[in-house]
Amino acid sequence: MKKLLLFLPLLFSLNAASQILVDTHNDILSNELITKSDIGKLQDSGNFDLVRAKQGGLNAQVFSIWCGEQYGTGTAFNMANREIDSLYALIKRYPTEITLVRNSSELKKAVKHHQMAAMIGVEGGHMIEDRMDYIDSLAKRGMRYLTLTWNNSTTWATSARDETRNKDTSKYLGLTEYGKQIVHHLNDLGVMIDVSHVGEKTFYDVIATSTKPIIASHSCAYTLDPNRRNLKDAQLKALAQNGGVVFVNFYSAFVDSTFDKKDGAFLRQHRKELDSLFVIYHDETLANIRLNNIYKSQTDPMRPPLSLLVKHIDYIVKLIGIDHVGIGSDFDGSESYPLGLDSVADYPKIFDELAKIGYSKKDIDKIKGGNFIRVLKANTGK
Repeated sequence: MKKLLLFLPLLFSLNAASQILVDTHNDILSNELITKSDIGKLQDSGNFDLVRAKQGGLNAQVFSIWCGEQYGTGTAFNMANREIDSLYALIKRYPTEITLVRNSSELKKAVKHHQMAAMIGVEGGHMIEDRMDYIDSLAKRGMRYLTLTWNNSTTWATSARDETRNKDTSKYLGLTEYGKQIVHHLNDLGVMIDVSHVGEKTFYDVIATSTKPIIASHSCAYTLDPNRRNLKDAQLKALAQNGGVVFVNFYSAFVDSTFDKKDGAFLRQHRKELDSLFVIYHDETLANIRLNNIYKSQTDPMRPPLSLLVKHIDYIVKLIGIDHVGIGSDFDGSESYPLGLDSVADYPKIFDELAKIGYSKKDIDKIKGGNFIRVLKANTGK
């Protein structure tokens, strides 16, 4: 009996770990500042709220802290803190439902107590405004990863957009010396370095500089969809050799190479309406989301099948191994996702499809959350 009692904590630990589903990228907080919605309650729009999260088995969410490139010195850092304040307010309103966590131990404790484990990912190095002390401040508030660039480059790292569109006019490519100092500082703080959105030169500079495993919080496979935001085979292999993880994005344009052409024709047809919606929301993504919802009969046929998203997951697993793939939905940050993926309630559909093509429960558990927990612990030390 004593031997059985000694073994029970281990059994619970293994069982709890298998129940953890982590999504590394959701943009609801920047939207919430505009819509003023209470995402603790069931919403009739958007992709996320705590009610649907529970339905989908989501018990660990990295909330994206984001603002566009129009925010610069003096405004970007303030916007980051406004969004973090919003998350803190949500936690204060629903303390039994959601709690802030900073490491894998706290994450597992939250899951054990049936709370969503909330984490913070800052999407865009421009939000630190070139200041190391701002990195320290955001880390103290709970930042678990920093996406080194958004679409816009910083003064110390070039983005995928600028390395492809503006390569010949850029003053530099990749990480500057100050950028390398930032990478080292993030390593020292235990903050994960996110290479989604960065250019190839920046990516390889990070690989050469970081002393800890890195992540791509919301990216897909370039071979299946040659979008600049997706990772090429060589990049995926380098990331795996680094011990990192790529978290697969659900956005239709990153999943389906034919989507952009169809979407472009749709937007040209409804340009005036989109402009009117932008006047209301002052946000291009929200305006686009609303437009897609208004014309669902036109936009649903443009969405890729769920099987194509699963194909990205399967392709990356076969290329670099089961230990280096996870889920980074980009929910509430895009206007279109594969058919059947309408909210955080729908995650089980992905894992059902993986099971159908032969993935074991053990492998699915790694994709769901095990790989994230490993890379988080490798960075934080606990």
